[in-house]
Amino acid sequence: MRFEALGAVGLVRDDGERIELPSRKRRLVLALLLLHANEWVRTDRIADVLWGGVPPRSSAANVKTYVSNLRRLAAGGAARIVNGANGYRLGVTRNEFDVLLFEDRVAQGRAAWNEGRMRDAVDVLRGALDLWRGEPFAELTGAEAEAARSRLGDHRLAAHEHLAQALMSLRRHDEAVAVLRRVVAENPFMEHPRGLLMTALHQTGRSAEALEIYDDARRVLDRELGLRPGAELRRLQSAILTHDPGLDLARTPSRPGVAQLPAAPDVFAGRERELDVLTAAVESSARAGGTVVISAIRGAGGMGKTWLALRWAHRNLDRFPDGQLFVDLRGFSPDGPPMDPAVAVRGFLDALGVEAGRVPVEPHAQAALFRSLVSHKRLLVVLDNAADTAQVVPLLPGGDACTVLVTSRDRMPGLITGHGAQHLALDPLSHAEARALLTGRLGAERVAAEEAAIEDLVRLCGGYPLALSIIAARARLEPGTPLAAIAAEVRDSGLDALDEGDPAASLPAVLSWSYRALTAEQATVFGLLGQAPGPDIGPGAAVALTGLSRTRTEQVLDALEDASLISREAGGRYRMHDLIRRYAADTARGSREAAEAHRRVVDHYLHTTYATVALLDPHRPAVPLALAAPGAAVAPLPDLTAALSWLDEEHECLLAAQRVAADEHDHRTAWLFAWSLFTYHNRRGHRHDQLTACRAGLAATGHLNDPAAQLLANRLVGDAHSDLGQRDEAVEHLHRALDLAVRLGDHAEAAHTHRTLAWSWEQWGDHQRAHDHAVEALAAYRKAGHAVGEALALNAVGWCSALLGNYERAREHCSAALERFRHNGSRTGEADTLDSLGFIDHHSGRYSDAVQHYEQALSVLRDIANTYEEANTLNNLGHPLTALGHLDRARAVWSTAWELYRSQDREQEADEVRQRLDALDARGVEGIRSPAQ
Repeated sequence: MRFEALGAVGLVRDDGERIELPSRKRRLVLALLLLHANEWVRTDRIADVLWGGVPPRSSAANVKTYVSNLRRLAAGGAARIVNGANGYRLGVTRNEFDVLLFEDRVAQGRAAWNEGRMRDAVDVLRGALDLWRGEPFAELTGAEAEAARSRLGDHRLAAHEHLAQALMSLRRHDEAVAVLRRVVAENPFMEHPRGLLMTALHQTGRSAEALEIYDDARRVLDRELGLRPGAELRRLQSAILTHDPGLDLARTPSRPGVAQLPAAPDVFAGRERELDVLTAAVESSARAGGTVVISAIRGAGGMGKTWLALRWAHRNLDRFPDGQLFVDLRGFSPDGPPMDPAVAVRGFLDALGVEAGRVPVEPHAQAALFRSLVSHKRLLVVLDNAADTAQVVPLLPGGDACTVLVTSRDRMPGLITGHGAQHLALDPLSHAEARALLTGRLGAERVAAEEAAIEDLVRLCGGYPLALSIIAARARLEPGTPLAAIAAEVRDSGLDALDEGDPAASLPAVLSWSYRALTAEQATVFGLLGQAPGPDIGPGAAVALTGLSRTRTEQVLDALEDASLISREAGGRYRMHDLIRRYAADTARGSREAAEAHRRVVDHYLHTTYATVALLDPHRPAVPLALAAPGAAVAPLPDLTAALSWLDEEHECLLAAQRVAADEHDHRTAWLFAWSLFTYHNRRGHRHDQLTACRAGLAATGHLNDPAAQLLANRLVGDAHSDLGQRDEAVEHLHRALDLAVRLGDHAEAAHTHRTLAWSWEQWGDHQRAHDHAVEALAAYRKAGHAVGEALALNAVGWCSALLGNYERAREHCSAALERFRHNGSRTGEADTLDSLGFIDHHSGRYSDAVQHYEQALSVLRDIANTYEEANTLNNLGHPLTALGHLDRARAVWSTAWELYRSQDREQEADEVRQRLDALDARGVEGIRSPAQ
């Protein structure tokens, strides 16, 4: 008897005859039992599937009937499908169920490929792929079935890729091309199979076809996801263009690894069995040919889950040459909701070096890009403190090479059943392990001198690592105090409750004992840290929070770190375990000190963020800001680099501070955070955070008697929607801003809003509407007497006129803009307008004037070190030079533009310049070498 689920579920006798299952419900029961082959499936779960979650009263009897019918059809009868208190279980061997047989053959094929047995790999992998008949478990819907289909689809993709690589190693390139064309057609957004296809084509002398595959990738990614091809695919394209003799047959180059792991635990004891289990999972996968290894480490708060994950990670760094990613998902943090998976994905993309302009807008597209980037990397991903399976799934990598460690207090059954995760439950440390931990922290000599006291401490802490660490820290801080006295004090604090098994309930007893040992100053700061906005705190914000001098703040923080109540992270930031944070916050809740500290730290964040605006956008009109609270310790930011670095480091805390202000009905502060963060979010491409912050700011202005703030908030929200391509929402808010500007007679804000609309309509392809709004902006700036704004609008009108083909009008307006920019000393505006004039001259046939304007723009751009726009102007300059027949100069400027574009990861522009250079080659230009030569 054979069981099939790689397609519609079915039963096939040994003689090959297929058994018909005419009843849909019978097929559903079989599909569900096969989905959980050799596992128990509850009767009520089967009933839910059969009747869409609304089973009739007779559902149990009906399920029994369907199962009985299946028993009669399946060889083995009652021995095959058994029932019990847990429901029903279908027993199958791996050779008689196509899903299990498929997985085994894929693993065997990968193993053969890893060992260099390419002919065996080809035979086994083709045998595996021959089993695939369609969508697995096609009858079933729901998360479990989708997870199974996703897992099997990843195996199938990996099997195709390994098959193609084996064929390429055997020099059977035509067969590899046939395999890979099907894979690329089915997975148009996956870059690795495209790279393999390009390589196979190139190796058979079909380089032009290989480059067509790249061009198709560029078009598809841009049209569907708004992306450009990734760095590895671009490097492969460059290698093909330059006929790189070192082009690898099987894979594209890897970029340097990332390293995000926090430091390893300073003292680690025990957990050797658990460490071995994690290692065995990775090694087993490697022997089987490779797959994504997911280990779900579960335990109560304070049980040492993160401690274990980091210990294993640092012990096994050599297994992950492509690097390590780490994120604290804050699943059980007292300071706010769990982290949105989209935020974690964006953090991973930043860590992997993806330029802000290449990050797609939609979260699902960002997740797809992440999976594509890591699908063939030997990478460790640590997802710490996860709330549940739903938070983890979008962060799982694709391919078959990564290892994932997940820590959580939740069992995450969906991760185990749907994604093959290995469950590792952490129990309290054994007596020997707990003793070893204390010995590591206190020293063998002190432990040996007071055996009885050590035994008492081990018993009182119940094997909980966090409790043991806190108590050891207290003992270490008081080397002259006998351990027996410490044990007696611990006993008097009621720590026997730890024996009951829930550190979340009993840890306060440990903390209360440790808290009483703090000085009054330390206790106050401890409580304030528990209420600080954000997941951690930097040294500057800590000074504002405490109200102490920097030196004294550092001394108190050092004391709390010595007591194991806080930990110092990379970059000198401080963090609390969430259980400790909850206790700390309770000690300070409602106090006058806490209220004053809150005001200081929020003002620290707000006023420092506000100060960055002048560095990021010097011409942006300011909004009123009240004086900061005394002691707010506003951070000094000497230059643009320092401002961006501070904003990057504090970003999560700034968003948290805005939420705190909104929750406390401090509406003006919430609004000012939105205004102050806008330029930064725009610069870094944090478009979703930008919209969230701007919406919070707009909501806050609704509580203020400040129509000017409401006007500006609507404009910022409209701009944020426009950045996300949400035209209807953008137009709605921008026109609200216009209405308010007209009502208030605020010509400058009306002008800013019209200019935003002009830019938006230009991006949306409506050049006439863009032109009309630019004209309105110009009129409003003139009414407002806004000189720089008038120059900006003149250039905008001129540019839009050029796009509409009215070059004389365009030249008139841009020339006027240039004069005003020079008069007002705006070098950026001057360069932008010179470039516009070059465009106008070129398209109206005045090629020599175009060259002159472009070269003047280049001079200014180089003076202000704006290499981004320099690349664009160089690109533009090549066109009039070509029209004038100066092909050698055109070659030179396009070569420089090509190099700049590539250095800026702007591959679409680089591709276009490359095509122009190739066109010059086709014209037979002699003695001119390509930029790659």
